[in-house]
Amino acid sequence: MKYKSVFDIIGPVMIGPSSSHTAGAARIGRVARSLFGRQPQWADIHFYGSFATTYKGHGTDVAIVGGLLDFDTDDERIKSSLQIAEQHGLSVKFFVESAVTDHPNTVKIRMGDASGDMELTGISIGGGKIEVTELSGFELHLSGHHPAVLVVHQDRYGAIAAVSNILSAHEINIGHMEVSRKEAGKMALMAIEVDQNLDDAVIEEMKQLPNITQVARVVD
Repeated sequence: MKYKSVFDIIGPVMIGPSSSHTAGAARIGRVARSLFGRQPQWADIHFYGSFATTYKGHGTDVAIVGGLLDFDTDDERIKSSLQIAEQHGLSVKFFVESAVTDHPNTVKIRMGDASGDMELTGISIGGGKIEVTELSGFELHLSGHHPAVLVVHQDRYGAIAAVSNILSAHEINIGHMEVSRKEAGKMALMAIEVDQNLDDAVIEEMKQLPNITQVARVVD
């Protein structure tokens, strides 16, 4: 395995005790918050594997909720996130699941408000690093460590090229891109990681494209 920096080995600056169970969990929660686009009113958090057996002792519960409140891994408020969530009108429920998953540090977050809901599955792979593996039924591999944009679209000819052309026109380099679809010709999802944050003008330009139904930005 190649490391880009010492932080890939020792983990991020964080509220402890565990880079996998605390920092990684906070990042999963924060990515979920970013994709949802606002603070949810409720969240059902399902823990699997090692998360399910140790989440209280390792602070995985407070870390996930801290992320949903948009707290970074080193934010001292994570320690009080359950109380802060209650104060902010965020109702949280935790569920311990016995199903066997592909990775031991797996969490599924169902969250929503009066305007809509979303489901996200994430894994903490060590050193504070994460992957988002599912979003509302679409499979994907989103690291959460780079700026990204998720584009829900009709599975039509030219949709991917049109989005790519906008990024190229704004001199934005694509680091990773994948497309997931549930059925040919129906809804599909583009997950694109880029080298710099996307400004509002780029996002709005994408939203105006034909066959595009939703554009969500993930800020690094």
